[in-house]
Amino acid sequence: MPDRRPTDDLAAYRPAPDVRPIEAIIGRNIAKRGILVGPVVVAVAWLLAGPVGAASAAVGVLIVMGNFLLGGYLLSVAARISLSLYHAAALFGFLIRLGLITLTMLVVANTTGVDRASMGISAVVSYLVLLSLEAVAVVNGAERELEWSN
Repeated sequence: MPDRRPTDDLAAYRPAPDVRPIEAIIGRNIAKRGILVGPVVVAVAWLLAGPVGAASAAVGVLIVMGNFLLGGYLLSVAARISLSLYHAAALFGFLIRLGLITLTMLVVANTTGVDRASMGISAVVSYLVLLSLEAVAVVNGAERELEWSN
């Protein structure tokens, strides 16, 4: 029977051999849920603020979905390189992505005629709802195929 022990002391700090981009898959799952949540948020905005509010809410939801996709991709790439880079991407990537959300929303608000309140509220609500739905799915075991212990 071959010896499967690490040949050096640094083997424990290298990325796991799992090649599935789990973080990117989670980002795509959240975006898929956004396809269901988005129309609800847009409909509520339409009722409260009319067509301009609905279009603004759609922009807010799309920005949040893009943020989750970008975050998943960045973490997947960093995980393949090193554990330290993964940790840095998790911490600083989150802060950078929040800055990108803010910058994107400011640019959109200042260059178009969107309803700022509808866009901002829809972004916050959709971010929290999508994150909560993913957490509930993971807790309930809906994402079993992504477990690292498989």
